Amino acid sequence: MAKEKKIVIKEAILSNNCPECFNQNLKLIFYQKHTFNAFYRKVTNMVEHEIKCKKCHSIIYPVSWTPDIERVFEYYDKLVEPDRSSIHFTSLFYILFLVGIALVAAAVYAHLEGII
Repeated sequence: MAKEKKIVIKEAILSNNCPECFNQNLKLIFYQKHTFNAFYRKVTNMVEHEIKCKKCHSIIYPVSWTPDIERVFEYYDKLVEPDRSSIHFTSLFYILFLVGIALVAAAVYAHLEGII
């Protein structure tokens, strides 16, 4: 079973007013999704964002954004540079791959020699 984890790639403090409590403590966070498994580690190109108020701890959804928040979000969205999408195999994958190749080679050798 693959485990998913969101890695923070950029954080920014915004000076815009919170639509809930009208305080000027907003935090914009960009996440990138990473998938972990026993055989591989995969970096996806999916980037998610979240705006949170630091005082009332509410998440500000795009429906309640003001035009100022939208402008600031678009600015920071252009600045975000996510990691390249890639896949890295673990040593367990390579060990099982080599054992599989060795078993196939042994079976072919045994068949050619008439042992099987």
